[in-house]
Amino acid sequence: MALGTRKSIAVLQAEAAGESEAHTLRRALGALNLTTLGIGAIIGAGIFVLTGTAAAQYAGPAIVISFIVSGLGCLFAGLCYSEFASMIPVAGSAYTYAYATLGEFIAWIIGWDLMLEYLFGASTVAVGWSGYFSAFMDQIGLHMSPAFTSAPYAYADAPKIDPVTHAVTQAAGFTHTGAVVNLPAVILIALMTTLLVIGIKESARFNNFIVVLKIAIVLLVIGFGFMYVNQANWHPFVPPNTGEYGHYGWSGIVRGAAVVFFAYIGFDAVSTAAQEAKNPQRDMPIGMLGSLAICTVLYILMSLVMTGLAHYPELDVPHPVFVAIDKAGPALAWLASIINIGAIAGLASVVLVMLMGQPRVFYSMARDGLLPAVFGKVHPRFKTPYVTTILTGIVAAFFAGIFPIGLLGELVSIGTLLAFVIVCAGVIVLRYRQPNLARPFRTPFVPLVPILGILICGYMMSSLPGPTWERLIVWMVLGLIVYFTYSRSHSKLARAEGSG
Repeated sequence: MALGTRKSIAVLQAEAAGESEAHTLRRALGALNLTTLGIGAIIGAGIFVLTGTAAAQYAGPAIVISFIVSGLGCLFAGLCYSEFASMIPVAGSAYTYAYATLGEFIAWIIGWDLMLEYLFGASTVAVGWSGYFSAFMDQIGLHMSPAFTSAPYAYADAPKIDPVTHAVTQAAGFTHTGAVVNLPAVILIALMTTLLVIGIKESARFNNFIVVLKIAIVLLVIGFGFMYVNQANWHPFVPPNTGEYGHYGWSGIVRGAAVVFFAYIGFDAVSTAAQEAKNPQRDMPIGMLGSLAICTVLYILMSLVMTGLAHYPELDVPHPVFVAIDKAGPALAWLASIINIGAIAGLASVVLVMLMGQPRVFYSMARDGLLPAVFGKVHPRFKTPYVTTILTGIVAAFFAGIFPIGLLGELVSIGTLLAFVIVCAGVIVLRYRQPNLARPFRTPFVPLVPILGILICGYMMSSLPGPTWERLIVWMVLGLIVYFTYSRSHSKLARAEGSG
């Protein structure tokens, strides 16, 4: 079988429309649910966790520009996703789109890559949640041992240097922190996995409530925070480069953009729920682009407030919003407790959405024969892919309990960026091969928009540290071994063509 063999759009559409009730996912989500699902995933990691890390280590106050660069890349990729999601309303996201346009081999690559995005995405946010949960426990007088609330290992791709004193604050590579396990992060993933297995209709009602809560808290921080901003903290707005690529200066802004890009993957998670949308042709573009637009504006304003309240090196913690508000002193002390409560609830919903995305990619790959059939099993009562949901939860809990947030965030970002590049390329390929195909939503200005998406996302990928690329390559080599030893010979498409 040729590696470029493609699955036709007609077959994918027939699968979405004609599967038996016993083996398909339940269509229960409307445009509002999909939009709030996207906001539920987007608002959380970026605002509550990674903004501080990226500002402190890479961009300084210019993290605002990083969010704009990331937002542009997401806009172009989101327009491409919307065309595919409206045309191919099945679970699987970028994996399915690649199968239809670029062939089975590329589809496998992106399906394997998406595991980085969702598995490590859930782990990253769970680590951030643990930081806010521990801070909240301290506030109410229940002090938790650091040995069980932080990662046993810290990691830096290069020595961390204080931009003011120029002293080395952390050596390069892995260092042992003395902790045992990040227990709150592990427990959170276990709880969210349980909710998904028993059927929460992709967090529809729970998530809608949490989204309203999160937006309210973000607006409170922006509104009251601007009143106490110390403009001296914004100077220099672009800290001078330390002499190493990616540590402040323009290169730091781009690397910061690549890291906080993780914060935008909510609309990508929406696309994995296409097979559970009531009217995917209309609702999927609304859900993806609507959530992206709302959250980009909030991110820009929030990052301005955070870097204005606290000097950017002080934000290198798992709970930077709390630290920033704390810098305002007693005047905003009342807001600190609200932020912790909101972050605890809000980040939990992000973990829920991330854990929802991965099993649905597994579901599609198993249905195509590229993974064992057990990966595609749907619970007879709850209509959820319960086997892969449990497996995803176990793996995500392991990584959340052991590894630091910075390392996990970079892995998620490079996986997400690669997925976006392939989706943008897929739009160009399909427009060329099948220009007359019915497209309920059409990406405007093709090929300009997808080319810009490829260039911006590719540029951000190139700015990530070398070790992150090395880990991506190792992960992809493992994926190739699985593909050529199992998936290629078990592909249903290959067997169908062979018998034909």
